[in-house]
Amino acid sequence: MNRIVFMGTPDFSVPILEQLVKDGYDIPLVVTQPDRPKGRKKVLTPPPVKVAAERLGLAVFQPEKIKTDYTPVLEAKPDLIVTAAFGQIVPNVLLEAPYYGCINVHASLLPDYRGGAPIHQAIIDGKRETGVTIMYMVEALDAGDILTQQTLPIEREDHVGSLFNKLSEVGRDLLQRTLPKLFNHTLTPTKQDESKVTYARNITRDQERIDWNKTSNDIYNHVRGMHPFPVASTTLDEKNVKLWWVETNQTHTNQAPGTIIALEQNGVVVQAGEGSVKLTDIQLAGKKRMPIKDLLNGQHPFKIGKVLGEHYE
Repeated sequence: MNRIVFMGTPDFSVPILEQLVKDGYDIPLVVTQPDRPKGRKKVLTPPPVKVAAERLGLAVFQPEKIKTDYTPVLEAKPDLIVTAAFGQIVPNVLLEAPYYGCINVHASLLPDYRGGAPIHQAIIDGKRETGVTIMYMVEALDAGDILTQQTLPIEREDHVGSLFNKLSEVGRDLLQRTLPKLFNHTLTPTKQDESKVTYARNITRDQERIDWNKTSNDIYNHVRGMHPFPVASTTLDEKNVKLWWVETNQTHTNQAPGTIIALEQNGVVVQAGEGSVKLTDIQLAGKKRMPIKDLLNGQHPFKIGKVLGEHYE
């Protein structure tokens, strides 16, 4: 059976690795990111792929920089390298080493959304369809020739978490169908159309902020495109407020965007650039996440006429 070195890091990558093992491929090495501090207590935490690899009895390599620390990969003598949300640029010496090359499981329909946050960006942009691309890796960002693709609809209630899970399963199944054809030399790679390239760079802190001048639908897409990580945010009384979930609302007033226009039993209604949104699940600074209906039963900072987002940190 062909020898495959697998490179991946988050939960998205785990079902793909598990399927490779289940299908009987020889996995001499799993490469993932180093353990990182996590949470308020900064507990050193292994990435999900490391946890899965150790459970499966596979050798694990965690280079800080694969660009310069790659010898163990070469020593594993892979016939193929498979990457899935690894999180580092793979150097050319590794791309050219395996007989079958190096392929990547990417969570978009390339050439759309090259980069590290294709799932987030597709939801933020209000796309109704996404998918998975398996392509050859080259030194340029997600620019390699396409081997196979599979589409997936984006439902109105989908968010980053749900779409991650769905696309992980799509990627797992697509790779399972692709590998036999790759090894049998029955696939014809297709070059990407460079005129149609779009990018989805990693989400920055500034991008988490809500722009209340946008339409209620755009704000809804923004919130679900940040849920459950890194989570959209705004400010109230100069303090940060995380918005875990909102609903679109047709109520429209002449109030400035960001103004609280109603307090309802199950949410706080805020004026948008067009229409309004109802905040239903939030987290005040220094507090736990909670449904807003529970918060409204006690002391809270929400008052009609207050403006969200007037002061950015």
